[in-house]
Amino acid sequence: MDEPLDILIVGAGPTGLACAIEAVASNLKLLVVEKGVLVNSIYNYPSTMTFFTSRERLEIGDLPLPSLNTKPHRAEALEYYRRVSDFYRLPIHFQERVTGIGGHDGEFRVETETSEGHHAEYITKKAIIATGYYDLPNLLGIPGEELPKVSHYYTDPHPYYRRKVAVIGGANSAAVAALDLWRHGAEVTLVYREPTLSSHIKYWIRPDIENRIKEGSIRALPQSEVKEIVAGAICVHRSNGEVLRLDNDFVFALTGYHPDFRFLRDIGVEIDATTHRPKCNPESLESNVPGIYLAGVIIAGMDTNEIFIENGRFHGKQILGDIEKKL
Repeated sequence: MDEPLDILIVGAGPTGLACAIEAVASNLKLLVVEKGVLVNSIYNYPSTMTFFTSRERLEIGDLPLPSLNTKPHRAEALEYYRRVSDFYRLPIHFQERVTGIGGHDGEFRVETETSEGHHAEYITKKAIIATGYYDLPNLLGIPGEELPKVSHYYTDPHPYYRRKVAVIGGANSAAVAALDLWRHGAEVTLVYREPTLSSHIKYWIRPDIENRIKEGSIRALPQSEVKEIVAGAICVHRSNGEVLRLDNDFVFALTGYHPDFRFLRDIGVEIDATTHRPKCNPESLESNVPGIYLAGVIIAGMDTNEIFIENGRFHGKQILGDIEKKL
């Protein structure tokens, strides 16, 4: 760009959009750069997903989220964020990944690459990193994890009708996927390390998954780990020493996700060795790199259950309040 930007925002999720709306309200020159599509993480949620929170807690930019349900569906949220982006005329580049940030406060050089391989450089006074965490799964690190039948994301149940499906994980996403798959005709085995299912499972999901396990509709293997995945089977090791080889068509390894810590380190942000929390001012959300701000769940390090859309949507006001004082 010929003229430098006031703010470049990395990530067009709800938090990034909330930051952009605040920048628009302050009449600042801005650009949002998104490596995927608008609200990319929500787009990759299961197609039948219902949000765990009420509609007003998903709202940004003082615009209501119209929904016939107390808890909106994925499709309603996608429509809402499209309308918000149009209403505020947010400048967003899609399918463009930020590959590096150099320079200094007041004159950062942001390098990007599009999905078609085109490179660009933008000059910006300030940068906000709102990249979330959903794009980087926690890998199992076992043989066969790279096979086509393995996925770290669950989207739609229909292709797995009458197929043998293993769901790895004991938290909410695994429970939701297991139930949805079973209800659409899959033969489901749920494999998790702990003796019991996670306490993070939502209160209205827990009795459903527990009852399906109790009645035998879904097979549960607690205190178990999948150690190998091969064509047609998985190898499960149980805590009692038992080794099972189970017939299998597909595997959903829903073992959580993590922020892109390497990217943060590459741009100079300090990361706590234990918690993986990036260093930032809790009031302004400015990182240890002057002029680079952090927004959304990326602030929480590995504790991704700490920040959601409900509270991350307010980070824009914090950040822009500080930026306005310094520009």
